Amino acid sequence: MPMGLTAAELDLIDDMVAARRKIKRGTTLFRNGEKFTSLYAIRTGFFKTRVASEDGRDQVTGFQMAGEVIGLDGIVNDHHTCDAVALEDAEVCVMPFDRIEELSREVNALQRHVHKIMSREIVREHGVMLLLGSMRAEERLATFLLNLVQRLHARGFSQSELVLRMTREEIGSFLGLKLETVSRTFSRFVEEGIVEVKQRHVRIINTDMLKDIVNPKACN
Repeated sequence: MPMGLTAAELDLIDDMVAARRKIKRGTTLFRNGEKFTSLYAIRTGFFKTRVASEDGRDQVTGFQMAGEVIGLDGIVNDHHTCDAVALEDAEVCVMPFDRIEELSREVNALQRHVHKIMSREIVREHGVMLLLGSMRAEERLATFLLNLVQRLHARGFSQSELVLRMTREEIGSFLGLKLETVSRTFSRFVEEGIVEVKQRHVRIINTDMLKDIVNPKACN
């Protein structure tokens, strides 16, 4: 929610939420090709977005969590370009896009906020392209863990502990790595004392070592 709004503007934005929808784990919020009508603010739960690759396999394109907005992919052509699947039971606020556009003309702070959200998505997409284009497996997984814990911490969660809502296979799909490579890299991080892993629970023991993997310090 944009900061510095008047009580009247807050009421207008509150009225913009058409409904709340509960999404069961494993079901889709929207599908590739479906007509775009709304953006969705995730209240609780975790989602993944995916597209079908040329050989018919699912390619994970992102993970979204509570506090984030999903559905921006549909703005360009009025149709969604991916599937959004709940990784656990979730609830979203449905915000009709025509109403957002209408309100943005009345509330300048809302328009700026929507632009910020869209800009953040562009930056994230660019980051993923860099990730898949030039990084080794260790760098990809380290970047993924650091990004995930940073986003969770911004929402009031721990700075060093997280529960992975996605499978290692889904992580591999997102990072462009085979399942075996993801598992092997996790094991290497454990052996080197960087993280502790118990099933899907991950505790980052040494954040600096994780950061050094992504940005190695220059040798003197």
